[in-house]
Amino acid sequence: MLIFKAKLEIIGINPFVFVPPQILAQIFEEAKKDRGTIPVCGTVSGKSYTQTLLKYKGEWRLYINTVMLKKSPKRVGETIEITIAYDPDDRTIHPHPRLVSALSKSPKAKKKFESLSSSLQKEIIRYIAQLKTDESIIRNVQKAIDFLNGKTRFIGRDPIR
Repeated sequence: MLIFKAKLEIIGINPFVFVPPQILAQIFEEAKKDRGTIPVCGTVSGKSYTQTLLKYKGEWRLYINTVMLKKSPKRVGETIEITIAYDPDDRTIHPHPRLVSALSKSPKAKKKFESLSSSLQKEIIRYIAQLKTDESIIRNVQKAIDFLNGKTRFIGRDPIR
């Protein structure tokens, strides 16, 4: 684990810290890449987290959400202690079987799903995978299919045409 202290800053509504260049260099070396998103883990003020390190507006940032640090948006300006390391664990989220089945029964929705950006596909898969009850899974799989068929809003987005 690499340790550093950083001032909590905010961009839009998102609190973040800049990761020092020497620490970034070590993470890039372990990850064997310095582009795209990089999975990391560590602690913020002693509390464990898993997060994704990403570059935005030319700067690498570690976003600090309220799960990682309570009331983080209200704590902007504080200096916090952070440990960070590259996280080699597989974070693949597999689509729920009900979503796979529904897509196979609707060729139009499947074709539209496959044409979406990988990030939007991942957003849909993650949303349904995190649901807890069968009722909500069934209801939201149908909403996803309707969304892909251009009939309704889903995950805060207008229908795809």
